[in-house]
Amino acid sequence: MSDAPTLSGLVPGVATTAPAQPERAPTDWRTQSMQRRIRKRYASERRFRLLGLAAVVLSAGFLAVLLVTMVYNGASGFLQTRIALPVDFAHSGLLLTPAELRGPGADLALSTANIEGLTDSSARAAFGPDGDRWVSDGGWLRVRQALKHDPALLTARTTIWVPAADTLDVAAKRQGDPAAEAIVAKLQARHAISTGFNLPFLTASDSNDPTRAGIWGAFKGSLFTMLVTLLIAFPVGVLSALYLEEYAPRNRWTDLIEVSINNLAAVPSIIFGLLGLAVFLGTFGLPRSASIVGGLTLALMTMPVIVISGRNAIKGVPPSIRDAALGVGASPIQVVFHHVLPLALPGILTGTIIGMARALGETAPLLMIGMRAFIASPPARLTDPATVLPVQIFLWSDQIDRGFVEKTSAAIIVLLAFLLAMNGFAIYLRNKFETRW
Repeated sequence: MSDAPTLSGLVPGVATTAPAQPERAPTDWRTQSMQRRIRKRYASERRFRLLGLAAVVLSAGFLAVLLVTMVYNGASGFLQTRIALPVDFAHSGLLLTPAELRGPGADLALSTANIEGLTDSSARAAFGPDGDRWVSDGGWLRVRQALKHDPALLTARTTIWVPAADTLDVAAKRQGDPAAEAIVAKLQARHAISTGFNLPFLTASDSNDPTRAGIWGAFKGSLFTMLVTLLIAFPVGVLSALYLEEYAPRNRWTDLIEVSINNLAAVPSIIFGLLGLAVFLGTFGLPRSASIVGGLTLALMTMPVIVISGRNAIKGVPPSIRDAALGVGASPIQVVFHHVLPLALPGILTGTIIGMARALGETAPLLMIGMRAFIASPPARLTDPATVLPVQIFLWSDQIDRGFVEKTSAAIIVLLAFLLAMNGFAIYLRNKFETRW
């Protein structure tokens, strides 16, 4: 009878008696073993903090080295060496009159005049038999510009500051070859050489002569390309994220689309270049090396990033926001566009910043669609031949002329400034629309 189960363990409602548990003694933190464990734990935390600090310092050091190197190599690209060239227009024999230069046909009249020959002969007369080699190949354009600006110079003798040749420009800014440095010293003794801000670098387009090369054409091409990319990738990406997160049914097709979008975000950029080459140029016949083709190609590359970040931002909006909006009578479409989308916009803009920053620095897909052509004039329309800053930097870095070395670094500085300005504006918008709850 003693082995039979008791009613308290079988019948509901009858209390059971739990076996008594031995009381646990409190931990004595003053023992040597516990003190060793505490010291070991604190040492591990200090090592982790030091490793994190070392990682931050190392990253900041690499960034500082990059910026200092770019500024040191590219600062001289914003400067230009000029030579004071005496020009005697009165005895030049130019078959021009001041009246012709004041009329609508001034450009045609100047095109028939031998301004280039006058510049070379004036340089030889002022600096010796090799004087024409001291002046840049585009120096005659300054003479032509001065004559067009003031037709009265046809009957006078004046001094015009023209760009120096590339070898003299490098020697005046840094260590060059001894022969060029000797010429620079001779010109400095005559007060016939100076170095100032290189405005044509910001206003001119590409050129075979580094003293005439500028980044305005590539900069304008980047503006057009980024504009097309943003106008296509942002609305399509945001609407896709809204549909997939708020309206799409949960089935195998939706899962397939989500996996495809995630895979597209990791595809190498050159694959999108091949896609743009096959679809936009091969199938639709759009103009080669145009900003609209570059923008469409980069939009395909940027869109998956915007969709993924947009879905995460929309998912992060609390469900209580939707329930409250529906509770006060809002329609489902009003809930999405009046409440969910504004609250998710900061996160969407973060993904857009990342995607646009990647698109701005891309070179490989644009090379595939032909945006590496020599563009001597800035594009006026989206369908005009154009190039972008990363491709322009790539082309200049392949030049053997030493003058393009500083132009490459200066163009990188402009690209970084463009990127910072674009990201700064996007961050301002993100902070403006950010809501905390």
